Amino acid sequence: MDAASRRAAVLQSRYQTADSADASPQVWIYCDQTSAAPGDHVHLFVSTNQPHYDVIALRDGVSPTVVWKSGKQDGLWQAAPEDCSVEGCDWTETVVVPVAEDWPSGAYRLVARGLSDDGSVAVESEGLLLVRPSTETQRRAKGQGRLLLVASTCTWWAYNSWGGSNHYDGLCGPNRDHYAPVVSLNRPFDKGFVSLPADAPRVRLPEPPAYGAPLRYPHMEWAYQTGHSRKYASAGWASYESHFWRWAEKEGLAVDLIAQSDLVDHPEILPQYGCCAFVGHDEYWTWDMRDAVDDYVERGGRIARFAGNFLWQCRLDSAARQQTCHKYEAVETDPMARSTTPHLTTTAWEASIIGRPGALTFGLEGSWGIYAGWGKCGVRGVRGFPLYRPDHWAFEGTGLGYGDLLGEPSGAFGYETDGLDYIIRHGLPEPAEGISVPENLTILALGLATTGEVPGPEEPDYPAFIGDMETKFIAQLRYGTDSAQACADTLRGNGMIVEFSKGTGKVFHAGSCNWVAGLTGIDPAIEQVTRTVLRQYLAANIQR
Repeated sequence: MDAASRRAAVLQSRYQTADSADASPQVWIYCDQTSAAPGDHVHLFVSTNQPHYDVIALRDGVSPTVVWKSGKQDGLWQAAPEDCSVEGCDWTETVVVPVAEDWPSGAYRLVARGLSDDGSVAVESEGLLLVRPSTETQRRAKGQGRLLLVASTCTWWAYNSWGGSNHYDGLCGPNRDHYAPVVSLNRPFDKGFVSLPADAPRVRLPEPPAYGAPLRYPHMEWAYQTGHSRKYASAGWASYESHFWRWAEKEGLAVDLIAQSDLVDHPEILPQYGCCAFVGHDEYWTWDMRDAVDDYVERGGRIARFAGNFLWQCRLDSAARQQTCHKYEAVETDPMARSTTPHLTTTAWEASIIGRPGALTFGLEGSWGIYAGWGKCGVRGVRGFPLYRPDHWAFEGTGLGYGDLLGEPSGAFGYETDGLDYIIRHGLPEPAEGISVPENLTILALGLATTGEVPGPEEPDYPAFIGDMETKFIAQLRYGTDSAQACADTLRGNGMIVEFSKGTGKVFHAGSCNWVAGLTGIDPAIEQVTRTVLRQYLAANIQR
């Protein structure tokens, strides 16, 4: 790839859409539900410029299994409205999928195939449906030691740029160059969110760059060359939850799956499970979702969170088909900031207008963590978590001691992390005085991260992608100013592993997006810790 292409891979916000001016084969698909229960009927919306199409539903996992086929359908071209990223595509319904009573809980890939006149497959794209556990499965969950995985669907929606906009960049604002504070779920997923080839790069660099090497972002270069979304490695089933799901299947764990919105829309599910897991990049949450998890833990539930970047409050509309997050500008642009419920303003949890630090739910906060292992952020730093309390039960069987690195072979530390302000006493980290954390929180491991890219000369091929936006924003949150000194103090972040009790429940939090990279057969210590935590937490509730 030449220098101009490498630069374009970082700077250009390319997106996919149903484009009438594009004569190449196209097929696109989305459904009207994020999750469904056995017995439900799910409505599909397909657009193709081919004469025919079909849809195949397959349950994803170690061995993907086809469970339903639509048969050949007549093609229907449906263009994407200009504002579809915000308002939705509003396409005509084309196919209905009957979710059979015997479909087990899990993720089901909906593969739409555009068919030529001779019946050959000209083009494919994928949607995704999560199937919730049946009522009978829920009833038996605790007694059978079943685990509940909650997919980070709010983060998927935040990063999906199909049609032009997401919560990061897009076609909004008077100059059509602003991110969308409101995004629609009624549109297809970007390429790479549902499935990926095994060799797709992760955000974290696979190895430290040589000293003096130019700045590179390999995952963006790969996406640019292959037509995948630039954000494929930041969010989605393919990059995160799917790795945990396949690992759990191989381990023989009984796992069920729901969407984040199900925590609120189906509040009966969560209390049926003794342990609930969150994995990968888990950045966006609503107030009610946090309430559901806090209540669950207070009443004896166990949370195993192998995820990073708990940062933004968002809101969903009543039908859970539009998501709102004004982020950096929320105090000025979110109408909720001037309402009778300003605590629902869609900005960082640590903002004074919200007053609900993330650590009160998961023990750690995105605003004290952020970037490690890519760009100019700790790319030659630790790839795993430095252990400070290796005698904790979670590390049994790893053979690791004080100062050893957990997750070094897989680069499990990064690309975004959660942390806390802390002090070191007698060689052991403790939460700093005056911060809002659970009283009995114990810091087990701690590595360094940064809230922005270290200042330096611009690279000849790339500008710095991360920059200092988060540094300035968090400095304003923390100190009320983004002065040079405030930014210098804010630049220093971290990533931690913690455990704490709340009510009669417990939370174990390994604050790193990339933890799941250790569940791919290359990092036995990460696998051992994951196995130990889940089995301990599941067993505790079976015995209760």
